[in-house]
Amino acid sequence: MRFAVLGPVRAWRGTGEVDLGGPQQRALLALLLVRAGEPVSLGEIVDVLWGADPPNTAVNVVHRHVGVLRRLLEPDLPVRSAGRWLVRSAGGYRLDADPDALDVLRFRVLSRQARQAAGADAGRAAALFAEALELWHGGCAAGIDADARAHPVFAAVEREFLATARDAADAGVRAGQVQRLLPALQEAAVRAPLDEPLQAGLVLALAAAGQQAEALAVFQRVRERLADELGIDPGAELAAAHATVLRRDTARSGAAAGPAEPVQRPRPAQLPVAPATFVGRRAELARALGLHAGAAAAATVVISAIGGMAGVGKTTLAVHWAHQVADQFADGQLYVNLRGFSPEADVMRPEQALRGFLDALGVAPQSVPTGLDAQAALYRSLLTGRRMLVLLDNARDVEQVRPLLPGAGGCLAIVTSRNTMPGLVAAEGAQVMTLDVWSAEQARDFLGRRLGAERVAAEPAAVEQIITLCAGLPLALAIVAARAATNPTFPLAATTKELREAHGSLEAFSADAGINVRATFSWSYRTLSPAAAQLFRLLGGHPGPDVGVAAAASLLGVPVRQVRPLLAELTAAHMLMQPSPGRYGFHELLGAYAAELAETVDVSSRAERRIVEYYLRAAFRADRLLRPQRGAPQFDPRPAVDDVIDEPFEDHGAALAWFTTERAVLIALIARTVRDGWDVEAQYLAWSLVTFLHRQGHWHDWVAVRRHALTATERRTDRAAQARAHRDLGHALCQVLDLDEARVQFTLSLAGFEGTDSRTEQGHVHRGLARTYLPGGQYADMVRHCELAGELYRADGNDNGYAKALNEAGVGYAYLGDYFTSLQNCTLALAIFELLGDRHGQAAALDSIGSAHHGLDDHQTAIGFFTRALHLCREVGDRHGEAETLTHLGDAWHAAAGGTAAREHWQAAEVILGELGHPGVDGVRAKLAVAGSPS
Repeated sequence: MRFAVLGPVRAWRGTGEVDLGGPQQRALLALLLVRAGEPVSLGEIVDVLWGADPPNTAVNVVHRHVGVLRRLLEPDLPVRSAGRWLVRSAGGYRLDADPDALDVLRFRVLSRQARQAAGADAGRAAALFAEALELWHGGCAAGIDADARAHPVFAAVEREFLATARDAADAGVRAGQVQRLLPALQEAAVRAPLDEPLQAGLVLALAAAGQQAEALAVFQRVRERLADELGIDPGAELAAAHATVLRRDTARSGAAAGPAEPVQRPRPAQLPVAPATFVGRRAELARALGLHAGAAAAATVVISAIGGMAGVGKTTLAVHWAHQVADQFADGQLYVNLRGFSPEADVMRPEQALRGFLDALGVAPQSVPTGLDAQAALYRSLLTGRRMLVLLDNARDVEQVRPLLPGAGGCLAIVTSRNTMPGLVAAEGAQVMTLDVWSAEQARDFLGRRLGAERVAAEPAAVEQIITLCAGLPLALAIVAARAATNPTFPLAATTKELREAHGSLEAFSADAGINVRATFSWSYRTLSPAAAQLFRLLGGHPGPDVGVAAAASLLGVPVRQVRPLLAELTAAHMLMQPSPGRYGFHELLGAYAAELAETVDVSSRAERRIVEYYLRAAFRADRLLRPQRGAPQFDPRPAVDDVIDEPFEDHGAALAWFTTERAVLIALIARTVRDGWDVEAQYLAWSLVTFLHRQGHWHDWVAVRRHALTATERRTDRAAQARAHRDLGHALCQVLDLDEARVQFTLSLAGFEGTDSRTEQGHVHRGLARTYLPGGQYADMVRHCELAGELYRADGNDNGYAKALNEAGVGYAYLGDYFTSLQNCTLALAIFELLGDRHGQAAALDSIGSAHHGLDDHQTAIGFFTRALHLCREVGDRHGEAETLTHLGDAWHAAAGGTAAREHWQAAEVILGELGHPGVDGVRAKLAVAGSPS
């Protein structure tokens, strides 16, 4: 048998092709092929075949499809016998094939061999890359149902194609062997026209092939598209490729230019700074360094779990080890603090960590799929074929870690946790390393390096007492050493005396870590200046995970120039860390101690009011820069607050950067204000965040923020505010396609508006409800709600709302096949939009009119309306509307004449929808797959 899934799903027995049957059987086989050699659970099969709405008989149908496939693949197989190709495995099914029998496996083998050869022999790598890319004959699993192809497992294979194309361009250019690669590179560039590293590779490959004019044309097309669609200039990599081509073109004097400079792709390098003083742990470090040695490491994921008590140095060892081997992982390093034991139990969810990793790997926020499983699948796919080091620090449990582990060979995952993780050992084969406290020799070595060998040798008894009182705990010893280092003339015996007087001895640390560490922290805290100590206490009440200088100044109620020396004092005393310039955070145990002080010491509520006001003012001003035309929020006024620093936002970019940095703090602060009953502030914060979260594609955070805002309004007596909160949550839920709950929220919103004269508000809700019915094909319900919205807008004199409702009802009528009613609605809507000067509305109406003419088989007229709509969409910057109209133009050209015009419009739509992470991209890809390549 031979199988193919890199293109249409096909199978051959000998020289004859096997008829694989209906669409579901082909989809099932496609899933088994891309996961060849791995067990595929029944749940995943059902998810691919039916999505979120499987029938009650789904499992039986799967078994039936498997039986049919077995007979197709092995017609002579006796009844109830285990097959050669398709077998039961781990509660599901597994298809066994080798690279000679399955194109996707062959593609991966060749890609891996090419990457391994790239460093030493670029020519051999280029040949292997070309052989791999030539296995593709269209999109992965082309021809199966579009909903099935929407599953992340197929999208991941598509990304493998693009990643291989990028690496192939690099190898081909370095070797001067690009002719064979060019067709695949050009196809990849069409699929991902805004992938700058890929486009840079194509530019250099074309130049290396002597096609300088085409290389410059490619650059110009990408540059214009980046400017039109993203409002940005080409990045450094693409600009460098362009400059290289220009130099080659200028330098040509009859002789062929040599190979261009290799394209360097950006790689994440997230490891924290290596510890300045690393002592002891020789045996542990030697064992760690041996884990990723030898040929076996290249074929497997090596996982090491470093465990031990708080403050024992798990992170220090992990970071030191990671820096020792970082050069072995050419594709970079990922790092995350999972906050498994943070003071406020604010444990990082795997989804949060995955979104951070995907962002570092270049995935746009709006392209991140919904759901933990889908996000983890995308993450593992991006690491396939790469050598990456992943450090997962301060993990809570196996469930938090497992989705973050790489799935392909050649990677190293280091996990630190206070908990033992037997599940990680049993299921993932992790190597466990448990750290104990330092021995007396190691602690003495550490103190000698920190305080000087002469000082330590001068007071051996005091040194021994310090080691005993700290119980060999590295964290406690570091704090004590920092204190002693700041007073080099004080005898170490004085340090010993102060330690004993703090809150008792540290000898019982292993029995009760918190009490003794608290004693050490309290001693260090009392050495701070009064102002620094006050700031330390106040920071214990900050929502975290870190704080900027202006926020710290607002918390204390002083100018920025006064807070900087205090932050420096806390950092020098190791009471604060500075993870990045201008950002400060606690080690978790110090944070716990500060939080205790914030509760037990008289901390003014004015400080709490100031920090909320700082973030609220800054968020409000930043939102104004992102969306200056937005109306004012309809909430109660807030009380005046003094001594708050105003962030000096210069422009839109500064506002966007501030939101990006403070997003986690703002979301935590909204949760806290709701928890503490600060309902008006919570509503203002949520209102100010929405534009940023929506535009940046942080839709899951948008839903969370809207839920908090709803909670805040439910404690108030303002029914209209509650109704608006339900409506706003409904819109956010639509973005993550949680349509059932969105419908519930819209229904609750309508109930809240009952008996009021807010007809426009009710119209907005009905249009929101209509949106929930469109994806499921419930067009009559969609039309009903649009018409209800139209009546409400008309009664309220809201012409713009009335036109929108008319147009959206017209769309529904077109889906129902009533094209004449659709034309009446949409033509009237267009006239109103033109009177109002609403270009966005005009574009929508023109597109709808074009769809109606297309439905009536008047394709040339439809093309005219679609073309007008497309120009307006581009003028107003409506990328989703542009993609929809491009899709409709492709449909109309396909029906009118076929040829390349339809394919070009579909390809352009595919690019935009893919960048937006919109599920409609799969429908467009299905059209492209059916249309095939241009002749």
